[in-house]
Amino acid sequence: MGKAHEVLSEQLIEFIEKQKIFFVGTATADSRVSVSPKGMDSLRVLGNRRAIWLNVTGSGNETSAHVQQNPRMTLMFCAFEGPPLILRLYGAARVIHKNDADWDALFSHFTPLPGARQIFDLSIDLVQASCGMGVPYYDYTGGRELLNDWAADKGEEGIRQYWEDKNQSSIDNIPTHIVEKNL
Repeated sequence: MGKAHEVLSEQLIEFIEKQKIFFVGTATADSRVSVSPKGMDSLRVLGNRRAIWLNVTGSGNETSAHVQQNPRMTLMFCAFEGPPLILRLYGAARVIHKNDADWDALFSHFTPLPGARQIFDLSIDLVQASCGMGVPYYDYTGGRELLNDWAADKGEEGIRQYWEDKNQSSIDNIPTHIVEKNL
């Protein structure tokens, strides 16, 4: 059985900061559940009850569509080296688009990434740590630059066109508001 905590300890924050990958889970009351792996240098812990992550343009935009209808979000981290651990952060998230008042202040926590489209601000209400003894060891050999290169090659106008063509709704046809909130 996992251990529940109300806040992140310094030890758990240090664990999060060392991770190269994390997973995001969201859903509305009647949509498909989305679980998405995230990497790059896209996550920051802003306190023992708050985390933000910078979302870059990809083939889908499920998380944004879900959070705008139902703010529930879970972030999950797994130890792929060192002592075993699975860490889940449960809470309510909000989507910050480029035209929102909070964008500049929150974006300043990140090194800019090509194709950045949203920031998710997670207010953590439960932290759960479990053993993770079944998680295999994996060696990190480096990040992939393919998505950054693709976004840089598209340029700002090409990314906006991609949002218009591919990111305006989820696979369940839930609107993401990506175009009107980022122009």
